[in-house]
Amino acid sequence: HRRWNEWYRLALDSQLPPLVAFAKRLAPYIDGIIASALYRLNTSVLEGMNNRIKVIKRMAYGYRDSAYFFLKIKAAFPGKAR
Repeated sequence: HRRWNEWYRLALDSQLPPLVAFAKRLAPYIDGIIASALYRLNTSVLEGMNNRIKVIKRMAYGYRDSAYFFLKIKAAFPGKAR
């Protein structure tokens, strides 16, 4: 957030009405903007993840233990090795 805060302060200090308006319009969305820059997920990846969770949910129908269900979801998405 440091760079955003710097840019935001500079934009407001510029006193250029279009730039100030643009900066103020972006401010409520900055967490989402930064998250999308850090975690490059597009909607096709998210749709695939949601679909896989729905399949696991159908397969787990009738299980009483919700902890097991969440373990199955975690096992389905092990993440990338860094």
